[in-house]
Amino acid sequence: MTSRGQRFLDSLQDGRNVWVDQEKVTELPGHPAFSGTLSTIGRLFDLLDDPRGRDYVGYAADDSGRFAHSSFLVPYTAEDLAKRSRAFAYWAKETNGVMSRLSDYARSLVAGWYGSRKQLGKLDAGLEAKISAYYEEARDNDRFLTTSLLDPQIDRSKGLDDKRLAERYLHVVKETKEGIVLSGAKMIATGAPYTHDFLIFSFNKLDARHSKHAHALIVPAGSEGLHIVCRESFAEPDGQDHPLSSRYDEMDAVLLFDEVLVPWERVLLNGDADAVWKLRSHVPSNSLAFHQTVVRFVAKLEFVAGVTFAVADAIGVNGFLHVQEKLGELITQIDTIKALLIAAEAQAKPDPATGMWLPEPTFIDTARSIGTKLYPRAIEILQQVGGGGFVQTPARMSQFDGPLGDLLNRYFEGVSVGAEQKVRLFKLAWDLIGSPLGSRHELYERFYAGDPVRSYANQYLSSDKAALIDPVWKLLRQTR
Repeated sequence: MTSRGQRFLDSLQDGRNVWVDQEKVTELPGHPAFSGTLSTIGRLFDLLDDPRGRDYVGYAADDSGRFAHSSFLVPYTAEDLAKRSRAFAYWAKETNGVMSRLSDYARSLVAGWYGSRKQLGKLDAGLEAKISAYYEEARDNDRFLTTSLLDPQIDRSKGLDDKRLAERYLHVVKETKEGIVLSGAKMIATGAPYTHDFLIFSFNKLDARHSKHAHALIVPAGSEGLHIVCRESFAEPDGQDHPLSSRYDEMDAVLLFDEVLVPWERVLLNGDADAVWKLRSHVPSNSLAFHQTVVRFVAKLEFVAGVTFAVADAIGVNGFLHVQEKLGELITQIDTIKALLIAAEAQAKPDPATGMWLPEPTFIDTARSIGTKLYPRAIEILQQVGGGGFVQTPARMSQFDGPLGDLLNRYFEGVSVGAEQKVRLFKLAWDLIGSPLGSRHELYERFYAGDPVRSYANQYLSSDKAALIDPVWKLLRQTR
């Protein structure tokens, strides 16, 4: 029987238009830009075929006992929420927190929509049925999903009232009996080349007069006229010299729509800006999806800390007080995000409208906001601990087997590890701080949750400010 991982790889042969370096890629699993990443994803998918692995990442989706990934599990109890969290953590640890868009985020949005289908169905006739049908299809067929919500960066000082921009942002060209036809562009679609479907809607609230830009869609990656234009690949073929870049390069892409037909059954909403915003800002589905991002972030901080501790041990700087201070700071980062995650899960409660068991969103939002500052600081600490050692490693690990092998073993030795182990460690650390993949991740952690300035401002605007201000005036009244 074909494994789930292999079925996933086979399913990518659907005629999709994936472009890398002016080349249209026809065989994704064999292409150097994708082979390592797809091997990693295939291995994760295979966990659902393993009786031991599926207990960590899956749940029995129907009476037949077939297991689906727990990102599809609609939680109605604390145990359900814990099962989802355990699945996110397992995949995150398997990929050291470096792969952030393994489909569990977008799947969680769909699970939230499904759990709220009756309430969301009030936004548009037929929406409840569409959500139900797609959720079951995605769950039962291990659909890999990603989002693409942002408009291309052309002129951020202008909006949709500028005709030049309006025609380049994704918009409806015409409606037919089969569906709607769209042209324009969307960014940033992480995992785009190997996703099955894109969840597409506007990131920002639209004015009612911009109805042709107001839509919520599920777009098949193999749609005719859809071009997936990838950034430069950061994948490296040699796992010894590039242990992260060879395994975990999540490709980012811009989606170009050249009169793409989206069938009506995949058009969740069309032309109603208010309804699209209600779906976009839907608290239950966002709570489930954002929960995954925090679980994943804990694994990433733990990995960066582990690498930093190992570097400090290897070169004998872990006894210096100023270094210990920095290493202790990494521990406080981990504990801070863990505490917020624990609080969010411990204070979870049923959503009044749907009965879904949802993590407390305020703690999730705080974790996501401060994470934009914690990760760059964690990388800075790793840089400071290793210093110049990161640019003193031999170009290739294979040089240890060459004519200079004896000298390399003598001069690259560490305090607690041999020369080869130390160089491997420093190459791993460089993949985090200095490689294109590492630089991409620092940028990602700063902005994946949106504009961090706006995120902090939104937390202020949505907070119960009276609960904090009232005691101040109460004290002042008492001191008259």
